[in-house]
Amino acid sequence: MGIVPKVSETGARMTRFNLYTGQIRKELRNKQEAALQMLEHSIHYSNRINPSRVVQISWQPRVSLYRGFLSDKECDYLISLAYNVKENSSGNDSLSEEVETSLDMEDDIISRIEERLSIWTFLPKENSKPLQVMHYGPEPKGRNLDYFTNKTKLESSGALMATVVLYLSDTAQGGQIAFPESVPKSSSWSNCDNSNKILQPVKGNAILFFSLNPSASPDKSSFHARCPVHEGDMWSAIKYFYARPVSRGNVSAISDGGECTDEDDSCHAWAAMGECQRNPVFMIGSPDYYVEKYMRNYQLLFLKFSSRPSELHFKKCSI
Repeated sequence: MGIVPKVSETGARMTRFNLYTGQIRKELRNKQEAALQMLEHSIHYSNRINPSRVVQISWQPRVSLYRGFLSDKECDYLISLAYNVKENSSGNDSLSEEVETSLDMEDDIISRIEERLSIWTFLPKENSKPLQVMHYGPEPKGRNLDYFTNKTKLESSGALMATVVLYLSDTAQGGQIAFPESVPKSSSWSNCDNSNKILQPVKGNAILFFSLNPSASPDKSSFHARCPVHEGDMWSAIKYFYARPVSRGNVSAISDGGECTDEDDSCHAWAAMGECQRNPVFMIGSPDYYVEKYMRNYQLLFLKFSSRPSELHFKKCSI
C-alpha cells in the first residue's frame, strides 16, 4: 500500500512536466509565427505607397517628389551592388568620380523597389530598363550643365515616357535637376545657382517627371539637366519608363515594317463608313496610342488640392 502514493506522485510530476514543456513549445511556436508574420508584414508594407509623402511640385513639366521613397538600408544596398558589379567587371572595387552602373540582375530587393516604382507611377515594369546607379564626385563650379537628354533626341524618339531619379545619398551642394524650359520661366528651376531647394538631392527621396504630355505629345518643358556637384559625393539611381515594352535593353518597335493586315472582319465596312478619318487611332494605329494606353492610368487620379500648388497630393479615384 505504501508504493501506490509514490507512483501517483511520480505520475503527477510527469504530468506537470509535460504540461510545462507543452506550454513552452506553444510559446515558442507563437513567437515564431509572430516573427514570421512581422517579416511578411514588413515586406508587404515596404511596397505600399504613402500619398502624404508625394508632392506635385510642377505642372510644366509634370514633376512629383516622393519624400522617403527608399529606406537608408535600400539606398546603401544599391550602392553596394554597384561596387560589386564594378569589382566583378574590372577587378577593382574603387569607383572613379563619374560612374554609371547597370543593375541588370535577379535580386529580390531590386524587384521590390521596381514593383513599388510601378505602383507609384502607374507604369508597367515591363516598359522600363534596369536601374542605373550613378556616382559623381566634386566637379568644377564653372562646368556647364550635364544634360541627360537633348532636344533632338526628345523630339525624334518619343518613346521615353517618364524618368524617376532615386537619391541614394545626401549631397551637400549641387547635383540637383534643373528644367531650363519650365513654364513659367523661373530662375529657381533653370538656374543651378538659384535652384529650388526642394529639388536638392536628399537620401531616400525620389523625383518623377514625364517627358510626354497627357495627350502623348512630347513635353518640351521636360528638357532637363543635372547641375554640377560642388561638394561631397552624389549617388543616385535612374529608372527610365518607355511607351512600349523593353526587351534585351531595347525598346520594342510598334511595327516590324511588314505588310499590315485586318484584325477584324468589319474593317472594310468601317472604312467605307469613314471611320479611318473619324477614328484613325483605332482603325489605323498610331505611336501615340500605345502611350495613351498607359497615360490614361495616370489621368484617372483625383487631385486633392491644398492652399498652395506645391502641396498638391495625388490620390487614386475609387472608380
